[in-house]
Order: sequence, then structure tokens, then C-alpha cells
Amino acid sequence: GITYLDHAGSALFPESLLKAFTDDLRNNVYGNPHSQNISSKLTYDTIEHVRYRILQHFHTTAEDYTIIFTSGCTAALKLVAEAFPWIPEGTKQPSSRFCYLTDSHTSVVGIRGITASMNVLSVPIKPKEILLSEESRLPAEEQNCTTPHLFSYPAQSNFSGTKYPLSWIQDIKSGKLCPIKIPGKWFVLLDAASYVSSSPLDLGVHQADFIPISFYKIFGFPTGLGALLVNNRIAPLLRKTYFGGGTAAAYLAGDDFYFPRKSIAERFEDGTVSFLDIIALKHGFDVLEKLTGGMEKIKQHTFVLAHYTYTVLSALKYANGAPVVRIYSDTDFSNPDVQGPIINFNVLDENGEVIGFSEVDKMASLYNIHVRTGCFCNTGACQIHLGISNEDIQRNLQAGHVCGDDIDLVDGRPTGSVRISFGYMSSFEDAQTFLKFIIATRLSKSDTEIPFQSSITKLTTESVPDDHPSFNNADKLSPIPHIWDRELRNNSSVTKTTVNWQPPEAETESIRAAVSETAVPTCRRGGKPITVTNIYLYPIKSCSAFEVTEWPVENQGLLYDRNWMVVNQNGVCITQKQEPRLCLVNPSIDLEQKIMVIQAEGMDPISISLEENTGNEAVICESKVCSHRVKTYDCGEGIAGWFSLFLGRPCRLIRQSSDMKNRSHQKNTKGLASATNISLSLVNEAQYLLINVASILQLKEHISARLEEPLETDELIRRFRANIVIRAPESFEEEEWAEISIGALRFQVVGPCSRCQIICIDQQSGERNKEFLQSLSAARGRKTNFGIYLMNQPLRSSFPDTLSVGSQVLPVLKENTEIQPPTSSEEKCSG
Repeated sequence: GITYLDHAGSALFPESLLKAFTDDLRNNVYGNPHSQNISSKLTYDTIEHVRYRILQHFHTTAEDYTIIFTSGCTAALKLVAEAFPWIPEGTKQPSSRFCYLTDSHTSVVGIRGITASMNVLSVPIKPKEILLSEESRLPAEEQNCTTPHLFSYPAQSNFSGTKYPLSWIQDIKSGKLCPIKIPGKWFVLLDAASYVSSSPLDLGVHQADFIPISFYKIFGFPTGLGALLVNNRIAPLLRKTYFGGGTAAAYLAGDDFYFPRKSIAERFEDGTVSFLDIIALKHGFDVLEKLTGGMEKIKQHTFVLAHYTYTVLSALKYANGAPVVRIYSDTDFSNPDVQGPIINFNVLDENGEVIGFSEVDKMASLYNIHVRTGCFCNTGACQIHLGISNEDIQRNLQAGHVCGDDIDLVDGRPTGSVRISFGYMSSFEDAQTFLKFIIATRLSKSDTEIPFQSSITKLTTESVPDDHPSFNNADKLSPIPHIWDRELRNNSSVTKTTVNWQPPEAETESIRAAVSETAVPTCRRGGKPITVTNIYLYPIKSCSAFEVTEWPVENQGLLYDRNWMVVNQNGVCITQKQEPRLCLVNPSIDLEQKIMVIQAEGMDPISISLEENTGNEAVICESKVCSHRVKTYDCGEGIAGWFSLFLGRPCRLIRQSSDMKNRSHQKNTKGLASATNISLSLVNEAQYLLINVASILQLKEHISARLEEPLETDELIRRFRANIVIRAPESFEEEEWAEISIGALRFQVVGPCSRCQIICIDQQSGERNKEFLQSLSAARGRKTNFGIYLMNQPLRSSFPDTLSVGSQVLPVLKENTEIQPPTSSEEKCSG
């Protein structure tokens, strides 16, 4: 199949959008909206409905913004240039200025052609210069000047994916930032075409004056349709010379008389709008919401794919240590608020010389991978990142190179680069296919062993079903990867217990026999035995650990591990990130009495039944665990009051409903079933987290040196909130394992755990110390990986097995360099 990686160029449309649109056309007659008949009235009303839907999508209303339909973002920009109330040079008033960021699309820079014809000066501003513009603030006596100036910048660079601060809008309009030192009133044009394809834009908060967009960037269909969102406060100032059909309230053909329509939209929409395409937008919004759940989820999904691809791509080295690619970016892809799902790069050879983008494009085509090459209609960014001077541009033109051609090198220097970009339809397989293409065409097998051994983090992404031909058919798309760090596990004043329970001996033996047949290959060579030293479960997500010496295991993980979680009044999960005092809540499980006892200092103990409440009185609700919907039920007023009193805020305790304990992810498991449905509780990433005491001891030395004070090993173990603690001879050797067996249980290693600020919380006091995360990053070479995620293979028995302290751990080493799915460094959730 095709691997499409040019979503910044255009989104792909799903079949369901076309079906909904064509069904609409079959069932309704839509006439010209300028007529007054029934079919035309239907068209007019539908268009108005779509206008409201667009405003709703951008979190604003018709009181604040007007939608003017255009043929695309470029036409919307041209409309602003022609209608803005410029004051030219040579008048008694101070003249206007048009300022634009050099990292802007050609269509923005092209506005200067219109301003030049109006005798208005245009001033390019480099991104770094705008940050210094606070020094250009005007004295108070000059701030009353009303000369209008226009500043334009992209919400997201279409070249590199850099997201420029939306706070600039208010800062510039208020005078806090001043692009150039000149009296007057600044208006802001926010080029949102690239940004809104994968990120939510809230115009209720960020009230730019003009926002041009193209809808094919969001939906893929219809093409040739865009809009200009105009702030109603500036709308009355806009000027218009030409008037087309539908824009006049009245005019005379024989005399110079014209009176425009009152509506700003109708005044500027010359002629009949593309009404069937506008009607298609309604279905675009419906389908997008149905398939993805909204723009915030698209933002997280696409960012994780970009972050993962960037991480692997930047780690690729030749045998001589030279990088395989040179990435052009202003960020480290650590935050989706400052980086979009775009990666721009050039491929290098072993000597560091650029391989032309045209050659890369042709090779990618052989692998059915679709990328974008050149300068992407953004010469300013291309010059900045590739170091191309103005003279170079002119010299390249003389050498025959023009925008969009395949002349990729002039005198050995690149004229452009390669861009890949992800959209809501993109999958982890797309990223993997691209990376394998780079590896296959640039590296030998021996070159690729290091990057995927222990340095690449792991993320479990859900499958991305869709009705588009490149996806599996499904009713709903869940493209949101779990971009959280698995539970960064807290063990505070832990309680130890032993469970004297065993499955029937015959069952145990049959399981062990089955496992032993497949657990032989590529085992760790020699050395001292590895044993389990501690077992912890966390019945209530983000609360204290419950330590056991032996515990039942079910297909979901340790029995009752993270079956409950605390939520706020809106049903949103509360973790130690928001409430560090959760670590002081100590739950313990009594299997004989079938109760969970919850204790905290200064509070009377309270208990709840382990039996699931399936009666009519159970309040079923949908909650979220790191962007993932889970079905839960409320545990009642008594326990809600207990937690609310302890935390000093309204909250409730909820439990995962048993009919929803099937948040499945397709896992490729070597040596076992190739596609096994893995069941998760309320965890963030995987069923188990394992840490190694040897790794703890090595890290302890580093942190103790930085803190300049002794550090207890047990305290450090508690901070990392693991389920399974082992003692192995070598530190961090666990990162080289592909599988492990503990007794009759077999686990797949699904990747390292990327840590967040929860390790900074003392699990016995609730106090924070940011030094722990900084020390971990320094000790691990700017990474925050510590511990590995495990998934146990579904048990072959209907009886649970047990996990015991003292059991021997038998690891299987990684055999190859298979790319691991990523874990985002964006610490979205934990607990």
C-alpha cells in the first residue's frame, strides 16, 4: 500500500465523508442561494448553519467573528491585502506598515505586491527579532496614533512545524510587543492554514483580527474552498472597490451608485459561493468528530508520531558515527504546544555531504512513500535553516533552478529539503515504514543495532481504523496514542501481605510445560541469577503502593491493580501531578474478606467491597485515562466524602466497569500469537512496570552526589512506582531484554518508561524536589527513561497464576533491531 506522509500538503479524505455528502445530494435539492425558491432557501440556510459550525469549531461566535468564504487561504490573504485600510506614504497622517515573519508562506509575503502598489512599506521580521521587540515599545504620547498597521505570522511554520506563540496576538495588539517602532494601531493576521489541520484553535482566547484557512488541509475534501475569519471589530474598517453578484443591496448601471449589503460576509463574497462544497464541510466536521473525537486528540496523536519519528531519525548513525540525517527544527519535539507534526530534513552520506532531495524523493517513491520536497513555498524558512543567502537564491536561479523543480544541488549545496508530515489518519505503521526505508537505503544491518536497543522509548498506539482504503474498515477511529508515561508508581507507607493461593497443580504444570516449549531462544548468557525482590500493586491509581510477597495475576495484570481512580467534579482523573497528597492515601486489599481498606493520617479508615456493583443503583459514567475513554461506575457518596475531606476539594472514587476491561491494543509478540488482544486496567501504558535494583543503585550514586546528601535505596525505589522490582547483576541490562519469564508467567517487553515529574515527589511525605528528574536526565544523557514496561501473555488457564517474591527471572535478549513503538516525552498523564 501507499504510505502518505504529506498531510501538511493536504489531508486525505475518508470514504464516509464522501458517502455522507453524496447521500445528502441524493436526498436533497440545493439551488442557487441567491434565489428565493424552496431549494435555494434550503441552500442558504444550510450555508448559514455551516458558518456557525465553523465558528463553533474555533470556539467563537457570530458576535465576535464573521466567516467569509473564499477559494482558499491564498484568496483570503489577498482579500485582506486589498481591503485593509492602508494609509499610504505622502499623506498628512503617518503611513501604514505591513510587517511579516520571514518564516511565512509565499502567499503571505505576496501581500507586499499589493501594499507596494498602494505606496505602503513592507518590513520583513525574523523570528528572533520579534522576541526583542519589547524594546520597541512606544512612549505614551505616541500610543494614541490610530494609523493602522498589519502584522502577519503563521501559527505553525509549514516548513518546520514550529508553533509560534498565540500570545503574540494580544501582546502585539496591546503594544507589549511592537514589530517596528512606529506610532499607530497594530492588527494581527494569523496564518492558520497549517496549524488548524492538526491543532485546536480557540479564538475565544486568541482573538486575531484575520484568520485565513483552507478546508482541504483539515478534511482533504472539498478542495478549492477556504475562508477568512474576520474579527467583527475590524470588519467595518475594511474597504472594497469591486462588487460582484450578490454583494450589492442596490446599484445603478447608468450612474455611479452602489450600496453594499449590510452583512460583511455577503459584501465580500463576490458572485455565487461554492455552495455544494460548503455543504460538504458540514459532513467534514461530522466525520472528523466521529472518527477522532476532536482536534485536541488529533494534536496529541500526530505529535506522538512526529516525536517518535524525530527521536529515531535523529539517533541514526553510520558506522563511523556520522549522522544519517540533518533535521531542520527550532524545537526538540518535546512539547506539542510548540511543535507540530512536521519533520524537515536532508539525508547525508557517511562524509556528511547532503544527498539531494530529488534523489530521496525518487527512492521513497520506489517504496510507495509519498513525501514533499523543495522549499515548500517558504523561502524565508528555507534560507534560515539551510543557510542559503540572498545571493545564493539569485545564483541558483541563474543556474536554472526554480521553485518546484528537481534541481536539488547547486555546487554541492542543497536548494531545498525533504518534509514529512502526519495527519489524523497517520498510523505508527506509517512512521515505521518511513524509518525502515531510511535504514534500508542508507545503513547496513550492523549500523542499526544501537539506536533501537535501549535508547528508543515505547508507546502503545491504538490501531487507527478508518473507512479510507489505507485503513481497516471500522465504525470509529481511535487515533489517539497513549502519550503518557506509564504509571510513575508511588509506594508510600507500603503494607506487605502474603496471599496463600495457588491454582490447581495440574493447571500449573500444564502452563509451565507450554511456556517452557517457547521460552528457550537467545537467553541471557551466564552470570548470577536474577530474582524478584519486591512486588507492588496500586489499587487506586496514583495512591500509595500495596506491597505483597505473593499475588494473583490475571489477564489484565496484577489482580486489582489500578482498578480504581480518584476524579474531580468533572470526572477527570486526578494524579499526583495535581494532588501530591494522593501518595499519602494507603489502600490495602483483603482477599479473604473481599474488601479494600483505605487509610490516611488523620482520617478514619474506610472500606469498600471488592465485589463489583452491577445493580441498578450503580452510576455508570465515561471517564478518561490519558485521552482514552474508559467506562466506570461511581463508588458512592461515603467514599467520595472521605476523599473530598482529605484532599480539601470535591472529588469522587470511581472503578473500572468489568465490561470495559478490554481496552485492547494489537501487540506483535515474538514466539507467540502474532496479534494478541491485551487487556488493560486504568494504567497509562502497560500492565506492569519493572525496575532493577542494580540500576537504582547506580542512579542513587549520581543523585546523591548532586543532592550532596545521603539517599535511601528504598525511598528511590518508591519514587519509581514499579510493580516488579528485580535484582540483576548489571545495571540497565533490563533494557536489552525482549521477553522475560517468571515462573509460569511470560512477559513481552514493550519498551522503556519515560519518566515525568512524579519521581520528584517523596512518596512518604508528598514533598516535591525537582532535582530527581534533572538528575535522571543528566545521568541518562538527557533522557528520562527508567524501567521497562511489560505485558503478560494471556493465561492459558481459566485460573489465575501467581507472582512471587524470590522467583527467578529468565530474560530473553533482543535478537534484532526491530523498531519499537514510541512513548511521547510529553508527560501527559501518570499516576
